[in-house]
Amino acid sequence: MVEEVQKHSVHTLVFRSLKRTHDMFVADNGKPVPLDEESHKRKMAIKLRNEYGPVLHMPTSKENFKEKGPQNASESYGHKQYPANQGQEVEYLVTGTHPYPAGPGVALTADTKVQRMPSESAAQSLVVALPSSQARVDANRSAPAGGSERSQPAAMAVAVVDGGNAKNSALMSKKAPTMPKPQWHPPWKLYRVISGHLGWVRCIAVEPGNQWFVTGSADRTIKIWDLASGKLKLSLTGHISTVRGVIVSSRSPYLFSCGEDKQVKCWDLEYNKVIRHYHGHLSAVYGLDLHPTIDVLVTCSRDSTARIWDVRTKASVHTLSGHTNAVATVRCQAAEPQIITGSHDTTIRLWDLVAGKTRVTLTNHKKSVRAVVLHPRHYTFASGSPDNIKQWKFPDGSFIQNLSGHNAIINTLTVNSDGVLVSGADNGTMHLWDWRTGYNFQRVHAAVQPGSLDSESGIFACAFDQSESRLLTAEADKTIKVYREDDTATEETHPVSWKPEIIKRKRF
Repeated sequence: MVEEVQKHSVHTLVFRSLKRTHDMFVADNGKPVPLDEESHKRKMAIKLRNEYGPVLHMPTSKENFKEKGPQNASESYGHKQYPANQGQEVEYLVTGTHPYPAGPGVALTADTKVQRMPSESAAQSLVVALPSSQARVDANRSAPAGGSERSQPAAMAVAVVDGGNAKNSALMSKKAPTMPKPQWHPPWKLYRVISGHLGWVRCIAVEPGNQWFVTGSADRTIKIWDLASGKLKLSLTGHISTVRGVIVSSRSPYLFSCGEDKQVKCWDLEYNKVIRHYHGHLSAVYGLDLHPTIDVLVTCSRDSTARIWDVRTKASVHTLSGHTNAVATVRCQAAEPQIITGSHDTTIRLWDLVAGKTRVTLTNHKKSVRAVVLHPRHYTFASGSPDNIKQWKFPDGSFIQNLSGHNAIINTLTVNSDGVLVSGADNGTMHLWDWRTGYNFQRVHAAVQPGSLDSESGIFACAFDQSESRLLTAEADKTIKVYREDDTATEETHPVSWKPEIIKRKRF
């Protein structure tokens, strides 16, 4: 179709030129001045050569042209064919009839010639351009081919013209990476269910000494449990709404909590009472974390901000603004960047703690980011969203890989030093992954507590204890479930069902 339009345009130009030439030889009285046939042919030949030579003799698809009409535009007017530049051989870098650059879904014609470039990468690119002069030819020779490489489909079959003989060849796509063999991890099994809360258990944290752990619930209480026996040690009341976050300080005998009542509290565990309040958030506070080396507390809220507090003075050091929806999770580390937040606006932000400004915004997720976890040994982290679990590299948030398969709203992530990543979801499912390869080696869906509805099977938080031998989950059936590794499992009884298949990674 494009070829026919192009030929029609050329014919129209030549016809108009003939008409203008004819009008030049009309006398003032309106009568034409007779010209002999030789003079007329000579003048037309000069005009065609000077103005339309490069256009008339562009390469065309001869097969289609034979069916539709004469061989070229000049034959339709009965004139002799003239070369584009007399005395010079015009070398067209690209032959073919498609006037637009190649793109995904745009097939090239069989007459397309591969452009030859000095660089190795550019030699594989296709440039579909119709040069009109020798200057254009030279420009095309020296032009970079990056754009055409990006727009060219990876494995498009192309006919390469070589000395007039067409040979079918295919541009081979770059070899896709294959998943390395994952490390074998023993499966985890449920061995204890702890009951005591009267509402959804929304958060969980293990104290640094590994003697007890603390949970916060929708029943507005904070409960402290003995880790070894699972017995209740203490209940703390003070919040007037759901407790959404708890953390125990490793630098002082303090417990910090936050909730949907907009309050952030500091509890002195020697007296079991609140000693400080941190006022400033305008809506529910969804999460909090302590900086590992300085006395700084970071909280995140439904008011689309995260706040940095001085633990001792209760002063708000920074208000981290930039998210456009609720900030669901926040994490701190001693290295740069020191603060990472995940939000319902689908973005992750890495913050400069000193300046209180965003360093990097990661926009790869398509849905809300409710969980972020930092690897305890590697300089990497992972984020959980209903579309994918993604792994990133610090300090600039370079994308590593997708962990696909947990198709649910992921509320929580945790990872241990052995590279076992755990993701817990709103539908009660828990997936265990090998951190290095992204291999999903176990899926768990524990039964709900007797008396609870099947719909109350969500996992809101999970954490490994300090020895990393136990995994604790806080669930919607008002229980805390404790898992441990199966000591009887071996690589023979629970083999890795791994094949060196091509990794299917989403592009974003």
